[in-house]
Amino acid sequence: MGEENQTYVNEFVFLGLSQDPETQVLLFFIFLIIYLLTVLGNLLIIVLIHIDSRLHTPMYFFLTNLSFAGLCFSTHRPSGANPATVPQVLIHLLVKRKTIPFAGCSTQIVVLLLVGGTECALLAVMSCEWYVAVCKPLHYSTIMTHWVCVQLAIGSWASGVFVSLVDTTFTLSLPYRGSNIINYFFCEPPALLKLASADTYSTEIAVFAMDVVILLAPGSPILVSYWNIISTVIQMQSREGRLKIFSTCASHVIVVVLFYGSAIFAYMRPNSKIMNERDKMISVFYSAVTPMLNPIIYSLRNKGVKGALKRITVK
Repeated sequence: MGEENQTYVNEFVFLGLSQDPETQVLLFFIFLIIYLLTVLGNLLIIVLIHIDSRLHTPMYFFLTNLSFAGLCFSTHRPSGANPATVPQVLIHLLVKRKTIPFAGCSTQIVVLLLVGGTECALLAVMSCEWYVAVCKPLHYSTIMTHWVCVQLAIGSWASGVFVSLVDTTFTLSLPYRGSNIINYFFCEPPALLKLASADTYSTEIAVFAMDVVILLAPGSPILVSYWNIISTVIQMQSREGRLKIFSTCASHVIVVVLFYGSAIFAYMRPNSKIMNERDKMISVFYSAVTPMLNPIIYSLRNKGVKGALKRITVK
């Protein structure tokens, strides 16, 4: 039958993370724990920073944005009654038919790209802020002014919006007819392009170009910032100070490597027509694990946040 006689897809069916019932039950509890930790951790950070005036500093301002991005990543609602990304995974682990309407899938892609792009930019901004705090402490207040911080935050969200619009426009402009089965567990361009009923070369080039902008461009200031931080710390005379900064720096680098490494693997490689189990596991890191780790590594290990939590619980 000719392609023109095939109907357009109005919903997608996920194969999910596993077809084994026992594995699905185990994955359900793992994702439930991840989801609860993500929501509670990020909400706690946002509330603490909002109500404690001592935390109204550039570092915590960026942490608020990062926590909000983490919440959006895990809890946005694609459309209507369709659940958010991680809750959607939880529900699909308990049902046989794992579906999402085309409109819900489209909105899911928009939000995930927007938040993911914003988080990439925010991680770069936070590394620069950390560099100024460690390497140029005497000039910190004049460099990291309130207006500069606001501009950097707006720029981060704007970059996410731009990348999301470009990637989504190119991805959703393709026709989707015939097969609607996605060997994945949520909607994103690499998974959706495999079902397109037309040549995807130009779309892949556009998506790749945007990925270079949002993944590799922020990587440069991150590398430069942490290199300078390490160089400065090595010259410090205080052993205790060196260990403290190295510990903080190492934990930050872990989050950056997990998020950037998994995202680069998913978006910056040839678009193979086969989505294997390794691809699914890699995507779990930037879609679920990193949003959970952010409040733990960036905030809950921080003395300022722990002090604010203690002051609130004592009252």
